[in-house]
Amino acid sequence: MPELKERIRADLTASMKDRDEVRTRTLRMALAEISKEEVAGHAARELDDAEIEKVLAREAKRRREAAEAFQGAGRDGQAAAERAEGEVLAAYLPKQLDDTELAELVSAAIAETGASGPGAMGQVMKAVNQKVAGRAQGARVAAEVRSQLAAG
Repeated sequence: MPELKERIRADLTASMKDRDEVRTRTLRMALAEISKEEVAGHAARELDDAEIEKVLAREAKRRREAAEAFQGAGRDGQAAAERAEGEVLAAYLPKQLDDTELAELVSAAIAETGASGPGAMGQVMKAVNQKVAGRAQGARVAAEVRSQLAAG
């Protein structure tokens, strides 16, 4: 069994014992999504840690988007609940890059590819995404690439 899935299961048991409702609910949802992903497709299979991280990142993104939607609709309680679930999921994801680290990776990718101008965005994005590997949201990466290509 993948290490990450085992850790989530152990943390679920601990959160149930601690009667931590938010954590218990979030981890149950995460395990359900992982199981759903494992049986999707032609044959059932066990996901590896990288695939589990992608599922968790997708769920964390859903929580962020839902929190923004609830906040915009004036439902602060629901928004706070979504943010709390997002924080639980974030604990299982790789540490996010800060703006300086992201800018350095983008600069290196631009230099590496020899790209210039907005037309080379796809080429740079491909190079950067391999290095970023889930440590920054796609929109953040695209914005940084766009600004550096426009400035350069």
